[in-house]
Amino acid sequence: MSRKVWFEELGRIRYREAWAYQEKLFDAVIRDKQDRREEKDQYLLFCEHEHVFTIGKSGNRQNLLITRQMCENRQIDLHEINRGGDITYHGPGQLVAYPIIDLEAFAIGIKRYISLLEDVVIETLKPYGIRGEKDEKAMGVWIDAGNPSRARKICAIGVRASRYVTMHGLALNINSDLSYFNFINPCGFTDRGVTSMQKELGQEVDFQEVSHGMRNAFRELFAMEFAAR
Repeated sequence: MSRKVWFEELGRIRYREAWAYQEKLFDAVIRDKQDRREEKDQYLLFCEHEHVFTIGKSGNRQNLLITRQMCENRQIDLHEINRGGDITYHGPGQLVAYPIIDLEAFAIGIKRYISLLEDVVIETLKPYGIRGEKDEKAMGVWIDAGNPSRARKICAIGVRASRYVTMHGLALNINSDLSYFNFINPCGFTDRGVTSMQKELGQEVDFQEVSHGMRNAFRELFAMEFAAR
């Protein structure tokens, strides 16, 4: 089965608009799969979002520490969405990747898929001397995962899959304003921190350079064949 993937940079985009676009592509991939098309389109979207909190279908609203009115006053969007996981923040300076792919075309299951997403981020961080790690009890990519007093998340992951077709994805903090995480319990955690590449390195990081590195990591680890839209 084909591993050709259309790659698209959406730039800075509000969450609701990107979500609607994802749903449109997701439904198209599902239809192609139901029609048993030999060459179905698959997609990988990269973007940044305006300030937004998203709460997954298993999320606890109590992990939002401010009111909806306060969100509006601070121009932070708030959406309850259909991915797994709890609450997270997206905003400028954060690279978000949305793979909309057929896992059967890549011969992997959902557990392996999430592990590969973590691997993509770990490989993206390596050239910067940042050692990303996995935690068996907590999805995402962490720094000092084995040290409870120092463990901090640098990338959140939350996905949805139906008929082995995926949507949603990962969010890597590059030059993120981490103060927005003070308004939530990120991913439901109250005892772990968050970090960014900028914070770890003590300087702003070239966003496009990281984006290029992540695209290469997707290509290599998933054996994707990219076509530009």
